[in-house]
Amino acid sequence: MDRRKFLPFIVLGGIGLFAVLIFANSIFLTIQPGEKGILFKRFGGGLDLENVYNQGFHIISPWNKMYIYDVRIQESLATMEVLSKNGLTIKCELSYRFQPVAAEIGLLHDNIGFDYHQRIIVPEIRSATREVIGRYLPEELYSSKREAIQDEIFMQTSTAIGEKHLIMDAVLIREVVLPTSLQDAIEKKLKQEQESLEYEFKITKAEQEAERQRIEAEGKAAANLIISASLTDKILQEKGIDATKELAQSQNAKVVVIGGGDDGLPLILGNN
Repeated sequence: MDRRKFLPFIVLGGIGLFAVLIFANSIFLTIQPGEKGILFKRFGGGLDLENVYNQGFHIISPWNKMYIYDVRIQESLATMEVLSKNGLTIKCELSYRFQPVAAEIGLLHDNIGFDYHQRIIVPEIRSATREVIGRYLPEELYSSKREAIQDEIFMQTSTAIGEKHLIMDAVLIREVVLPTSLQDAIEKKLKQEQESLEYEFKITKAEQEAERQRIEAEGKAAANLIISASLTDKILQEKGIDATKELAQSQNAKVVVIGGGDDGLPLILGNN
């Protein structure tokens, strides 16, 4: 057999294998869990906005390119100085969670790109924080209105980034730093309010205890009246006789004087 006839095929096969090895990273790719892909077709109309590629192994043409996005919930921090309603500067640290809309990563990539966090989310979270906190006094941010402020920042940011194919999952105020003098004044006020509540609680508790004792005393008085009304001379004499019988039957030494009492009941002497 003349092997020279197969030489062209061997050469072509070698060239093909060499090309596959060179372009392997472009042809074979794996989308990891928590990721989605969008394909750019160099000779087929550009970015394919209709199809989103799920996790797993994929084969694409070497002249095309797959853009892979992490679509899991991500967390970031923002620290900023903002002005309160009365013009005081407040340092605020926020924690916020966000993620791309998985089904819209094609539009996200086409309109914004991978740096959507810095280009969209950071400016919007800062803008919303300044606007919302500017409607409140420092002591409200420091205590009673904190959750309401978080919710307002969350809603305002969510609305803004929702138009950009992004989702805001949560906004949390981690830390609020007020001017030292103001913070001391607020803490003093809160302490006084707490002491006032404790004092009111003690008064209420004392009043309740006094009411309980009054009701208990009235109950005892009413019971005594009922008992007094029911204890006639005849009943008392009968109870005395019963008690005398029990004492007479005891083993202790005693002297019983029949009819020695004022009411005709026996007297018991020498009871040990």
